Amino acid sequence: MRRTILFFLAAGAAWAGDTVSWDTLAQVKLVAERNVYVPRFADAVLKLDSREVKLQGFMVPLTVGEKQTHFVLTANPSECAFCMSGGPESMVEVKAKIGLKYSLDPVVVKGRLELVKNDPGAGVFYRLHDAVPAMK
Repeated sequence: MRRTILFFLAAGAAWAGDTVSWDTLAQVKLVAERNVYVPRFADAVLKLDSREVKLQGFMVPLTVGEKQTHFVLTANPSECAFCMSGGPESMVEVKAKIGLKYSLDPVVVKGRLELVKNDPGAGVFYRLHDAVPAMK
């Protein structure tokens, strides 16, 4: 009986850890290099580079329309249409394979994560490529 419970708990922990947390993505610092600030990612974040990941967050559309193929996913809901809460560590630029229906509710997407290491003008630390809807 004890083994069954331990297995169930371990399986549940693996399932719960399926989505990359915003706390993990926040493990980044800005460092001055050659008169420019660039992100320095923690080892836990570096391991995610170019890997398929699942993220949950709130859509901020970049274009008008019901379906979105290019949007920003944020850790927190936007308080107004022109406001972004948090810094670049709390948002991911998403480029989707197919149009995702815009929602005010949290969405879950999966795709290939890119750490934006050497593009100080990008305004983001993360991009998700070939994103598709995912189950929670």
